[in-house]
Amino acid sequence: MSKDPGELFPKDSKKSYGLMELVKGTSPMVDKGPEDTVTSWPHLLILEVLASLGTMVLLLFMSVAWNAPLREFANPDVTENPSKAAWYFLNLQDLLLHMNPALAGVIIPTIVIVILMAIPYIDRSKADISIWFASQKGKAIATFAAVYTTIWLVALVLFDEYIQVKSFISEPEIIPAWIIPIIVISGLTGLLIMIIRRRWNPTKREMMVGLFSAFVTTYVVLLIVTLFFRGLGLHLVWPWNLPPGALPF
Repeated sequence: MSKDPGELFPKDSKKSYGLMELVKGTSPMVDKGPEDTVTSWPHLLILEVLASLGTMVLLLFMSVAWNAPLREFANPDVTENPSKAAWYFLNLQDLLLHMNPALAGVIIPTIVIVILMAIPYIDRSKADISIWFASQKGKAIATFAAVYTTIWLVALVLFDEYIQVKSFISEPEIIPAWIIPIIVISGLTGLLIMIIRRRWNPTKREMMVGLFSAFVTTYVVLLIVTLFFRGLGLHLVWPWNLPPGALPF
């Protein structure tokens, strides 16, 4: 085959050729992302900014609409009865009535915080992300855990108010203040786990949902008990029999 000296790429029968086409456009620098996803900006960040602004507006409205005056000066000669903590610590204050202060105020909160921090390492599955309660089975587990916890908490509060462990075992102090509370908490938690496993055969996430629901229920129930049902000497009374100043707000 003769070659034209003016051709930049002379034809050659010993080579193979292909038909190519150039199309104007942009080439992505990264791989294609997962399906049904959007970028965090602006889709997520705009929603977060709007949520923050909405929260600020709500707090501003509440501060204008409701007065929050300071209480009278503290009198060192007169101790408040009942003397209640801030509302977000009332659940811990109720625990102090049933066990040793170190166990109720230090050890149990520390264990709870460590467990909450460990949840992302225990449940590493990426399935069911952003789904409330993970599944329909998770909703049933959460409901059962909340009812289970509420019943036991109310029963234990009433027992310790009207019967008390110390009426059976008062010495040595370590038994009613440490050993029995630890056994009761561990036993009821273990029983909850066993019931959930046998009835629902849950995944790790569904089990975490059940335990977290029990924790939140404990927080709320003890808060309500101390806030509305603890009167003089922090004994149980009906809300309409609370003495003046029993509510911390």
